[in-house]
Amino acid sequence: MTNFHNQFSRRKFITIAGSVAAGSIILNAGLSNPGSAQSKGLETTKVKLGYIPIVEAAPLIIAKEKGFFAKHGMTDIELSKQASWGAARDNVEIGSSGGGIDGGQWQMPMPYYISMGKITKGNKPIPMYVLLQLNTQGNGISVSDKHKGQKISLKVSDAKAYFDKLKAGGSRFKAAYTFPQANQDFWIRYWLAAGGINPDTDVELLTVPSAQTVANMKTGTMDAFSTGDPWPYRIVIDKIGFLAALTAEIWKNHPEEYLGMRADWVDKNPKATKAILKAIMEAQQWCDNFGNRKELAEICAGREYFNVPINVLEGPLLGKYDKGDGKKLDDKTMAPYYWKDQRGSVSYPYRSHDLWFLTESVRWGFLPPDTLDKAKGMISKVNREGLWREAAKELGIPAADIPKSTSRGVETFFDGIKFDPENPKAYLRSLKIKKVSI
Repeated sequence: MTNFHNQFSRRKFITIAGSVAAGSIILNAGLSNPGSAQSKGLETTKVKLGYIPIVEAAPLIIAKEKGFFAKHGMTDIELSKQASWGAARDNVEIGSSGGGIDGGQWQMPMPYYISMGKITKGNKPIPMYVLLQLNTQGNGISVSDKHKGQKISLKVSDAKAYFDKLKAGGSRFKAAYTFPQANQDFWIRYWLAAGGINPDTDVELLTVPSAQTVANMKTGTMDAFSTGDPWPYRIVIDKIGFLAALTAEIWKNHPEEYLGMRADWVDKNPKATKAILKAIMEAQQWCDNFGNRKELAEICAGREYFNVPINVLEGPLLGKYDKGDGKKLDDKTMAPYYWKDQRGSVSYPYRSHDLWFLTESVRWGFLPPDTLDKAKGMISKVNREGLWREAAKELGIPAADIPKSTSRGVETFFDGIKFDPENPKAYLRSLKIKKVSI
């Protein structure tokens, strides 16, 4: 404890000394830089955020490209493209001081797993905070063209006999997600299980980074994958597969990915954290103006970000899909949303959604059943929705647009199953295919 106190005191001295020196320079400059940390009262102007090149990253990219970070005093933002979710996990473990990242875009419940030490090296807990939801929807489940005509669609129960035949022949259907035990794993598991197909015994599940999904589909490494656009739609554009289901069809207005940061960074820089939140909130509002969606596609498609043709992004961002199986969709309500969707706030990190992700983790045996008895306490430590509320008020967001409750209420899935956050065990009991006994 004494060593910690000495290190803390030394860091505090260095921080104060640096602030005094920087303050002298700014005073001599006549306070000419309105975006400086001192003029905004921020602890720092610097942060390094990781992202994966899928539509969930759009608010981070727009906050930088449209100057929202700089507007709120965060003038030294680095967006670091991550090769995979595993790389993002490794980089947040070491933090920016070690050449990694301070936080960024995450599938859920990765911030919880990292906080628990479940997926870190040596199972070392790295406390994380969930601060903001980046988007709803925007994901799809793509299937290789070699399975066309086998009734694989949203209602995958129609194809159960086909899946059983593959399994009996010793060549189980191979389905990939981008990181195990998280969002895109859950979407493909829910879809299969709703159709009576057990994802743990009837198919083979693989982990493939988002940017490698198309190449692996071409080589036949897998039969299907679940991830965010532009990759599911690229399968259709490249004429090598079709969209069996959009996640917006599985769970309308479902929570997707989140801004999560190391707890030590947030605790040290609370004002800078709120500046980051305000910048992203403004970017989310910009993204949700459908008049900006073409420009959004152009920016994100660029070589420094997604490095894809604009047409594989523009259609999905507008809710326009050629599903590749003869069906077409033109429905804005199926597009990704960043600020408001048909249920209301997108940006606000509802604690009830965190509970669903933890409940689903229990369903598939990723977390023990007693997690649900501890969930409320776990969520209160990791989900810092109070910081979102403070940032929203400081930004001048109307009170009507700030959720009154930490719960979005009962959620309904495409197969009629309901999740009531007041009774997650009832949800588990209602599910036929699961690994947990409730």
